[in-house]
Amino acid sequence: MIENCLSILEDSLKKKIEVLKRIHAANEIQTAVLKKDPVDLEAFDKIVDEKDLYIEELTSLDDGFETLYEKVRQELDGNRSKYAEQIKRMQGLITDITDRSVAVQAQEARNKALVENCFKMERQNLGQSRKNSKAAYGYYQNMSNKNVPQSHFMDQKK
Repeated sequence: MIENCLSILEDSLKKKIEVLKRIHAANEIQTAVLKKDPVDLEAFDKIVDEKDLYIEELTSLDDGFETLYEKVRQELDGNRSKYAEQIKRMQGLITDITDRSVAVQAQEARNKALVENCFKMERQNLGQSRKNSKAAYGYYQNMSNKNVPQSHFMDQKK
């Protein structure tokens, strides 16, 4: 019973590593999309949706791992030496998961900075477009009033 549960826990950790690898690859693609000029927002949205699915899968794996671990925790605490080999393998996998998680978080922070920069540039472009439109509107309005005769004041002194 416990051996099966430990095997399932180990498989869960391996699956989590695979999901983290996919998230890492998606982050690399996202970085490339964000560095292009202009940014392809459709491709960016597609990658965000893909990463969302990976995160849901990761959450599901975490929840399942926690639930199963709670069931076998007491048995493991009481017989650590009996399951030492499997525990050691799982500890190695957990270390790998931690390292990959840190790398993914660093990628996410870099991508966040790229997204913020992209939004900043878009806001600046939008502001410049508004200024240009306002100037053009003022110019055309001024030019359309050019043909209107000016009012003249006449000196009525005699």
